[in-house]
Amino acid sequence: MFSRDSWSEIIQALSSNWFRTILTAFGVLWGIFILVILLAAGNGLENGVKQGFSGMATNSMFMWAQTASKPYKGLPKGRRYNFKTGDVAAIKQNVPNLRYVSPRNQLGGFRGANNVTRGLKTGAYNVYGDYPEIIKQQPMDITSGRFINYSDINEKRKVAIIGESVKTGLYDPGEEPIGTYIKINGVNFMVIGTYKKKSNGGGDAEEAQKEIYVPFTSFSQAFNMGETVGWMAITAQDGSSITKLKEQVFDVIKLRHSIHPEDDRAVGNFDLYEEYSKINGLFVALNFVAYFVGILVLLSGIIGISNIMLIVVKERTKEIGIRRALGATPWSIRSQVLLESIFLTIISGMAGIVLASGVLALVNYVMDGMDTSEMMFLNPSVNIGVVMIALIILIVSGLLAGLIPAQNAIKVKPVDALRTE
Repeated sequence: MFSRDSWSEIIQALSSNWFRTILTAFGVLWGIFILVILLAAGNGLENGVKQGFSGMATNSMFMWAQTASKPYKGLPKGRRYNFKTGDVAAIKQNVPNLRYVSPRNQLGGFRGANNVTRGLKTGAYNVYGDYPEIIKQQPMDITSGRFINYSDINEKRKVAIIGESVKTGLYDPGEEPIGTYIKINGVNFMVIGTYKKKSNGGGDAEEAQKEIYVPFTSFSQAFNMGETVGWMAITAQDGSSITKLKEQVFDVIKLRHSIHPEDDRAVGNFDLYEEYSKINGLFVALNFVAYFVGILVLLSGIIGISNIMLIVVKERTKEIGIRRALGATPWSIRSQVLLESIFLTIISGMAGIVLASGVLALVNYVMDGMDTSEMMFLNPSVNIGVVMIALIILIVSGLLAGLIPAQNAIKVKPVDALRTE
């Protein structure tokens, strides 16, 4: 089956009409090229999106107080309430498998009024009162100095960590902010660190740097927040889903604030884990579409090979008749046609893989010289498993393409074949 004569015959059969062979092979080449490029593009998009989540505790949710939508225990519908610092301890005590429960308060907002001054310079910035754990729940790189620690919390130190855009807005070029003071709503805070944060979408990259972090306790004291908590960032332990645990968290809040157990509007939340799971599901769907479209395009090329093999068998009817008359078995005829089909399919398919690899290498080479930290597309590539799957598809496709022509070849009777002109 794999003798030198068989391979010589295959090469001679395919090279007898080079133009027809190349056109036929192009269908398979293009199909496998599209398949690899689509899978690599999907992988690049996935890498880019997940880069936006890098450093972030994705098994988290953010929770805030809203308006009660149902009357309960003599309390009216529509009443407002606030989280308290005691809620944090209650959640930690009553809900298992939670890693972090971080209370947070906030001043300012997007395009808010100027609330921070330093000398003659002023700016409008988001100011957060936080615990040290928040840096493990949201991505942030400390570019100088340090972040909040528990000594700051316990001693209610008036210290602040500022974003790079805050530094640009309040300080002169080259000026060192560490150890200097800024005034937040009239209260002095000493700068102990600077940070740079990655945005999750690219559009708010600048706004993500316009934030100031201070200890939660000193924030509450300086701005008369008392025991009030604006909102919380809650992260579950590895192996536990915050999506499954959040109802227990809500139950604790409802019990402590006399909210109807079925009032689902009283506690607002953003489930990051749920959104992250949806994104993962989206990429599974994209991979399915890539395989589906790529295989359909490949199938059209396979049909082209099958048609050409039918023509080849028709052209070689007399030759097949002579071989049958000389004692060739049906299997030897069938195997010869199948080998020609598989050979042509694999050669054209491998050319498609090499071409796709070259295109991807060029794209990655160009992207290596670019700043991809805020891009939604990163390192488009396919792993060896995809290449192996492509090879299996090629072999199976080659068999299918040659099956019908091979069956037609062995159905030819030697006498009828010899009479064919």
